[in-house]
Amino acid sequence: MNVPVDLKYTKDHEWIKIEGDTATVGITDFAQGELGDIVYVEVETLDETLDKDEVFGTVEAVKTVSDLFLPLSGEIIAFNDSLESEPEKVNQDPYGDGWMIKVKIANPDEIESLLDDKAYTEIIGA
Repeated sequence: MNVPVDLKYTKDHEWIKIEGDTATVGITDFAQGELGDIVYVEVETLDETLDKDEVFGTVEAVKTVSDLFLPLSGEIIAFNDSLESEPEKVNQDPYGDGWMIKVKIANPDEIESLLDDKAYTEIIGA
């Protein structure tokens, strides 16, 4: 199970890469493995400002549809458009080409509530 040490995580199986006041968000290797083959990623909240834990989109797999929860309050400033035609990138490279959104962080204090790699590894039992 791939859990990079330089990222933050949520109990909802999302990863967050913090770069200044911007966070890149995707789902973890564990999450994509549990979902199975991803066939569609929908994000209709581009340019919207949402609160932490609000739904920012959905990911649809062959077996199920799951909501995506925003890990940090802020404005969604980018969506990975390549996922519209190649949603399988989330399965193939969840921490790279499979990223989903970029968020302009509204409240940096919320970063402290995110999990580190060790805490996330405990949650998934890896």
